[in-house]
Amino acid sequence: MDSDKISLRDIKEMRLERHWSQDQLAEMSGLSIRTIQRIEYGENAGLESLKSLAAVFEINIVDSDKKQEMEQIRKEEEYVQDVKGFYKLFAIAILSLVVPLMLAISDSTNWSIFLWLALSWIVLLGIYSLNVFNFFGDEWKRKLIEKKFKKK
Repeated sequence: MDSDKISLRDIKEMRLERHWSQDQLAEMSGLSIRTIQRIEYGENAGLESLKSLAAVFEINIVDSDKKQEMEQIRKEEEYVQDVKGFYKLFAIAILSLVVPLMLAISDSTNWSIFLWLALSWIVLLGIYSLNVFNFFGDEWKRKLIEKKFKKK
């Protein structure tokens, strides 16, 4: 935990490190006990509540825009890793089909093995690509819901 930043997850941890009860934190911050409980359980906190807590702990508030920016960067990096994984899997599929293809070319009785192996890789890559390229993502979900519950 960065010593000069605060996040909602850290509040309970910092309170417990100081051996404070929720009552004590509420009294010091000027917030209600219920507000402290909600924040510690992950519910959204208002800016004023966060400022009050930050003052008590003598730290700064994590900028929510910065948090959203970091989340976007994390999603982009995750997507790049997924695409990279897809290309690696594709390369493995191609390389693993080379030997069976050569055997099939040299001996016509091996074509069935090659075809089953190729079909297996095609199905595997197809299923994997549905996830990587987000064919059933948020846009698809939104359209499906609109179609089902569209007012007539």
